Amino acid sequence: MSGYEHRDRKSAEVRRMLEAGRPAVPGDLVPRATELGVRLLHRRRTVHRVLWALLFVAVVVFTVWASVAHPWTVPPVETTPPLEW
Repeated sequence: MSGYEHRDRKSAEVRRMLEAGRPAVPGDLVPRATELGVRLLHRRRTVHRVLWALLFVAVVVFTVWASVAHPWTVPPVETTPPLEW
């Protein structure tokens, strides 16, 4: 199929679609779409709030652990590892 035949077939298909008329749209489409949008917005806000709360808790837990455990300190040089038999 050459490029011209492809364009001609596509043009004929578009003409048929335009001549067929517009499809019927439900009368309650706008309220349903608005309700769906509001639900999605609330869900997104809730997910963001939960993720921010989890991040905050993780930072607090890490801060408490770091202040109690002191992972950055080096053991004294006099300390020797236990002997394994």
